[in-house]
Amino acid sequence: MLRISKLTDYATVILTSLSTGALTSAAELAERTHVGLPTVSKLLKELQHAGLVDSVRGARGGYRLARAPALISAADIIDAVEGPVALTECAGDHSRCDLESTCQVGRSWQRISLSIRQALAGLSLSDLLARDGVVPPPELRRGTAGGTWRPLARG
Repeated sequence: MLRISKLTDYATVILTSLSTGALTSAAELAERTHVGLPTVSKLLKELQHAGLVDSVRGARGGYRLARAPALISAADIIDAVEGPVALTECAGDHSRCDLESTCQVGRSWQRISLSIRQALAGLSLSDLLARDGVVPPPELRRGTAGGTWRPLARG
């Protein structure tokens, strides 16, 4: 079964919660998302290390997205929490498969893995926030035409 981990799912929920653009504390994120504070704190550290969130220290500090939701891909999120997508050992960056030199299907799995990676890279956090579940074509996505990102209005 091909499935993202629960932590990656939680990271996506946290990132979508930060899409308002406002500084938000880890405690506020935990309350808002119903994800435990220790898990939120761990994921924020990983997301910050990956360059997906910024932190601001101090009494009025918190976390915010490091870039516009349209510029954060599903692949970025998975990479931050789980590492690069690779369906098989030979499809990873550092293959350690003993059968690689004689394998008849390795290249096919590598192509499949690349296709999945490209699909994930083409799906942004903005797309994941689409209320009706329909992903708009690239030319209609907010923030992808060189404009500045502004949080979507809630309504």
